[in-house]
Amino acid sequence: MKKIYLLPALLLFAVACQAQVQIPTVEYQIKTAVLAAPADKRDGATVYGYNKPNELVVIRKGTNEMVCIADNPAQPGLSVSCYHRDLDAFMQRGRDLRKEKKSQQEIFDIREKEAKEGKLKMPSQPTTLFAYSAKEEDVNKQTGEVKNGYLRYVVYIPYATAESTGLPLKPEGPAMPWIMHPGTHGAHIMINPPRPESKN
Repeated sequence: MKKIYLLPALLLFAVACQAQVQIPTVEYQIKTAVLAAPADKRDGATVYGYNKPNELVVIRKGTNEMVCIADNPAQPGLSVSCYHRDLDAFMQRGRDLRKEKKSQQEIFDIREKEAKEGKLKMPSQPTTLFAYSAKEEDVNKQTGEVKNGYLRYVVYIPYATAESTGLPLKPEGPAMPWIMHPGTHGAHIMINPPRPESKN
């Protein structure tokens, strides 16, 4: 009997938690999303952000090749990214599969299969993703100002290998480029600079 009463209570709790998510203004979302992009690409970037139901939608149409993803307000801290538009099909497929509650490995396997079958179009040239993050306490939720932000870089080169690029399979020093998922649709160069020291 206890289990019968517990389920409605859990559902009400989940609904209450969803209702508590505060969706930032469009201006705030754009300002923080484009922090991941190179400075000269920010004004013309397309930006995906969150609406009242907390769904990811286009909140600004851009004029250049960059696509930026705003921070998910349901998650702590700040995590935004910008990538070349030729990666959009790859990224959108990942977002769709996450909605279906697929695991990271399932997402990788499905996209690998679809890319090989020609159902998922991958870039024919190297394309870059920039990821920018910061801790919750380093983000001003009113102004969008960020302290101690961390920027890392990913260059997608589908089906590249350690042999074809001369890159190692793991970094051997700070900011040393290395290749991840070599020989697959998701092969990419990782560049993780040292994290900045916290400044109060």
